[in-house]
Amino acid sequence: MSEIPEGLQEWVEFAAPQLGLDAAVVPVNELLGMTGVIAHSVVRPAAPISAYLLGLAVGSGAITSYEAGDALLRELAKAWEANA
Repeated sequence: MSEIPEGLQEWVEFAAPQLGLDAAVVPVNELLGMTGVIAHSVVRPAAPISAYLLGLAVGSGAITSYEAGDALLRELAKAWEANA
């Protein structure tokens, strides 16, 4: 996704600090891309759940980086679709 929907970046900049996070580290475009793949490959409600799972995995240290988790979830979604 190349263009962030209107108001989304502003929402991130508003909400992130309230959660104790730096809005600058939120990979908005990448998250939209990953959740788009999951929504189309698995089922639409899996997209926000997957973003939450990724956040938990990175926050707990189970996944070493956002990028690693993003890549893994995209692979899993494609495998899910292939096996469906």
